[in-house]
Amino acid sequence: MKHKSIYFSSLCIVAALLLSQCQNNDQPKVESIATTNYGGYESAEQWGEHLVTVSACHDCHSPKKMTPNGPEIDSSLLLSGHPSQMPDIGIDRKEMEQKGLGVTQDLTSWIGPWGISYTANLTSDASGIGNWTEGQFIYAIRNGKSKGMENSRTLLPPMPWQMYRNFSDNELKAIFAYLKSTKPIRNI
Repeated sequence: MKHKSIYFSSLCIVAALLLSQCQNNDQPKVESIATTNYGGYESAEQWGEHLVTVSACHDCHSPKKMTPNGPEIDSSLLLSGHPSQMPDIGIDRKEMEQKGLGVTQDLTSWIGPWGISYTANLTSDASGIGNWTEGQFIYAIRNGKSKGMENSRTLLPPMPWQMYRNFSDNELKAIFAYLKSTKPIRNI
């Protein structure tokens, strides 16, 4: 029994010596520093721009120009919503309700059984979200409320707020930071 104890103790000492030799003491110590994570981007605005793009916000909120290849985003009007000077869609509501929905050729106004939806101006102009707070923006997306106000109307189709409410707080903050950095375009 005494031999087993000596054998086991010797084995532990040898293992400890071997492990101590395996440490690489030549490596400098890495100091951890706290950084803000922007989804792999350098800033909240860049991350927000990415999220706006991949979430297809431009599909409805950026007016289109008709080209030989179909509608293309009008880069001079990015995220400015339905142009206020554009005439309403002339459509027979009963016919539309039988056949589906109608949309303007610039894809910024939709007619359906719920009525007419005009896409909102998301630019940093006061006629867009220029006067909004981050809290209002998050409330609007999380709760589907126009202008981020509790007693306002529900956001109309085709705005997919029911899906977008699943963004994390940091993602919504990044989107808001990007929208607040956009070129202001007046469009009431």
